[in-house]
Amino acid sequence: QVQLVESGGGLVEPGGSLRLSCAASGSVFLMDVMGWYRRGPGKERERVATLNKIGVANYADSVKGRFTITRDNAKNTVDLQMNSLKPEDTAVYYCSATGVLPSGRRFNNWGQGTQVTVSS
Repeated sequence: QVQLVESGGGLVEPGGSLRLSCAASGSVFLMDVMGWYRRGPGKERERVATLNKIGVANYADSVKGRFTITRDNAKNTVDLQMNSLKPEDTAVYYCSATGVLPSGRRFNNWGQGTQVTVSS
């Protein structure tokens, strides 16, 4: 069983920065893609940024140039540095991870979410 725990959300003023962190616990044979998604008020969940095991990152157009995703493959952690935050970035942010368990079964797990509110 792989569990993902996020931290780092909070309230920040427009133009400010926050760093989200996510740690995966449990036995993993191979961690594939790790990433961040968000669901804003009244919106569908959307992909924010993903990073695969060889370091290829993909960003939503709305966050390019402002957000940076990084991961530590040895620790199975993924972070999201968010700069120049805008009110429209307000959302619950979810960590996501896919990979393979020691049994050979694939997994696709989500964290419980962390609230990010951008407001003056």
